[in-house]
Amino acid sequence: MLVSHSPIRLTVIVLLILFGATSSLLAWACPFCNAVSQTLRQEMAAMDAVVIATSLQSDLTRNKETGEVLMKVEKVLKGSDLIKVGQEVKAIYYGEVSVGRRFMLSGVDPPDLQWSCLPVSTRAEKYIVRITELPDDSLQRLRFYHDYLQDEESMLARDAYDEFAVAPYDGIKKLAPEMDREQLLGWIGDPEMATDRKRLYLTMLGVCGDEKDLPFLEKMLRSTQKSTRGGLDALIACYLTLAGEDGLPLVNELFLDNGKAPYADTYAAIMAVRFHGTEGDVIPRSALVESLHHVLDRKDLADLVIPDLARWSDWSQINRLVDLFIKADPDNNWVRVPVVNYLRACPLPEAKQALKKLEEVDPESVRRANTFFSIPVPSRETGKSDSNSSLDRKSDSKLVGGFSASGGGFGKSDFGDEGILAKPGQPIAAIGPLTTAQAPSPGQEMNPWRLTYVLGLALATVMIVQFLLLSGGAQPARG
Repeated sequence: MLVSHSPIRLTVIVLLILFGATSSLLAWACPFCNAVSQTLRQEMAAMDAVVIATSLQSDLTRNKETGEVLMKVEKVLKGSDLIKVGQEVKAIYYGEVSVGRRFMLSGVDPPDLQWSCLPVSTRAEKYIVRITELPDDSLQRLRFYHDYLQDEESMLARDAYDEFAVAPYDGIKKLAPEMDREQLLGWIGDPEMATDRKRLYLTMLGVCGDEKDLPFLEKMLRSTQKSTRGGLDALIACYLTLAGEDGLPLVNELFLDNGKAPYADTYAAIMAVRFHGTEGDVIPRSALVESLHHVLDRKDLADLVIPDLARWSDWSQINRLVDLFIKADPDNNWVRVPVVNYLRACPLPEAKQALKKLEEVDPESVRRANTFFSIPVPSRETGKSDSNSSLDRKSDSKLVGGFSASGGGFGKSDFGDEGILAKPGQPIAAIGPLTTAQAPSPGQEMNPWRLTYVLGLALATVMIVQFLLLSGGAQPARG
């Protein structure tokens, strides 16, 4: 039970866990990619020993009750001080086994190593051995994995994709001269291509393509075919990378200034604009915020872009946001806290005067902003993107502090007017101005942990734990 521990102790535990998770995540990954699983390279790095072994037993002679199979070590890839070639070991494997079948065995907990098994083909074995020989250089690694992105052996293709998904965006850009542009266009145009891979290939086209690709991309943007619109956030970002500022009018027309555009499409455009404002280095922020201004006309979506305006020090919308605050109704009153945070971050005297006015209109929203959010600090320099995949937002789902229930954080159904855990359907406490993480679309997983996501989640978790403790350990209602 949570109530059996002190608030301080729980707070320390939560912070240690969450902040500890950031230690290996300071290099920002591919902005629109989602790693399917841990890569083979990462898995081997975490093991005490890794070997290639052959089975000495078949299904007829193995221990069927325990799943144990006797194997002989043929190659030692890691842990030569723990295991030797020719040594026999027992590993648990419940799949089909025949004498001589080869496996990659990963061992932990020496001296009595516990082995996990991965059956490998001759080609996969060569691939794994080559991984252990790669230099500690992201560009060199990507050169190797690039040749396996669409490999006929699914395990190799998946591992190569995951390596690109966790690679720094700068590393992907360095590989641009070696990319096959025509091949990428073919993959992107394939209606059967998986959405996650299409995102990667669009990201790659953005760094190696040119203006000749714009008609192809514009046709995709205007298409209503579901297979064509997969990975729309990456598609828009790629188009803007190649078109520059001249591409914004089309994005505005189709997604940001189009009241009939579906939420998911508008959100994808916001993610693409956010990427360009933090990592794209192609379009000036002054032009990007003008595009985001269009979203302020859509009262149900305005809260999504207010954080970006504050972060990018766009203080031209004070009067407009004050009007949004005053005219907010029960269906979109979550916009009020982001407005307050925008004004708190703004250094202009008009903002301070506006805050006093808004406190008279709705003192509770002002109190929530002051209680649950620190004073926002606008970004002065181009940073790294924390954009993920596009979001399929349900009619009753809003983001709180940058997280949603389906994305591993907290959504509208979790928070009530007081900014505390509440029953589904109650109004929501609003998003803070410096958070940009969002939930994945159906079938998509959340991107690998980003620093902003971890820090925000840590803060939100600490506040919720302390609230539960102070309120007697009340448990949150879940819908």
